[in-house]
This record gives sequence, structure tokens and C-alpha cells, in this order.
Amino acid sequence: MKKHECALFDLDGVIVDTAKYHFLAWKKIASNFKYNLTHEDNELLKGVSRIESLKIILKLANKSLDEVLFEKILIQKNKDYLNFIQNITPEDILPGISEALFYLKKKQIKIGLGSASKNAKIVLDLLELTSYFEVIIDGNNINRSKPDPEVFLRGSSALGIAPDKCLVFEDSASGILAAKTAGMTAVAIGSPDTFLKEDFCYPNFLTFFKGDLHQLF
Repeated sequence: MKKHECALFDLDGVIVDTAKYHFLAWKKIASNFKYNLTHEDNELLKGVSRIESLKIILKLANKSLDEVLFEKILIQKNKDYLNFIQNITPEDILPGISEALFYLKKKQIKIGLGSASKNAKIVLDLLELTSYFEVIIDGNNINRSKPDPEVFLRGSSALGIAPDKCLVFEDSASGILAAKTAGMTAVAIGSPDTFLKEDFCYPNFLTFFKGDLHQLF
């Protein structure tokens, strides 16, 4: 297997399960439009920016908003989400992540975060993982959402590692496509029928950690 010099992690669904809190916050917003947001609908929002997520929900609900109200709802969604996550602790880190970060750091592998979330730094601080990441590229640093490769290309550039030497961990179809478009190795976390073009797929990160982590770095 090819050896990599850089690990780029998505946040939600890979490092911690904050997806459920995003879902609750968006479900609350959708209810204002008399729309019942389902878990199936929520799959469309994974790895997508806040702005694009609201556009998707409005399309599902067959609603339109003026620019001022659109911005107000974005702010409200973020407030609701931050309220939901305030009790997150290191105990919420998904299995295998802490061990993998320790291993990668020890091997002097470059570690970065590539997330659409604008609250990535807040979440990493709550999880007490910030010190592992040399670079954090999130929704505050990018202009284009996944599946555009911008978030990962900015990460590899900031770390000074060529894209073909980077390995990306993702749990969303859009994230896997972003990684592949960037020319990186893509490890999908989840069910194989969720993704296209991934290089590897594991049901959860712990399975990967116990299996191929040591061969890929």
C-alpha cells in the first residue's frame, strides 16, 4: 500500500458525532416552514455548508426567503446548534480517533482538519483535540463547499504536502468526491452504498485503526 505523509480529517461523523445536533437544529428550522425534515433528507446536508444546507431545506419545503430573513435563519440555526453541543466532552470522541491521532503524531505525520463547519475549532476545543492539528481549514476559510476540493487542497497546501501524499477521512459522499477531485486517497467511513469513487471503505473508524492504518502511513 502507498505510504502517505498527511492525514486530513473531516469533523462531523468522523471525529465526533455532531451530525445528530446539526440534524436537530435543521429540523427545528424546517418546522418553521411546516416541513418535517427526515433522516433521509439529512443525508443531503452532510458535508455541506450552512448556506447550501438552508437552500436545500427551502427547496424541499418549496419555500423562498428574502436575503434578510435568510441570514437571520442562518444565525438562529447556529445558535441552536451551539446550544446543543455545549455539553460535548472528550468522552464523545468516536472510537479509534484518539489512538490514531496519537500514533500519527508520534510518526510525525502531518495532521489537518477539513470541515464545512464554521464551529470546528469550538468543537475540537471541547474535545480537547486541538493540539493534534497543525492546520484547521473550516467553513470560515473556504469559498466553495464539498464536493469542491478547495477545503482539502487548502489543507495540503498549508501543510506543504503534495495532494497525492494526503489521505482523507470522510463520512459523506460529497467529502469523498472532494478528496478524489483533489487527487488524494479517500477513506470512507460508513456504508459502501453511500459513496462513489472511494479508495477504501470501513463501517467505522475503529475498524480502520485496527486494520490498515499502519500500512497507509
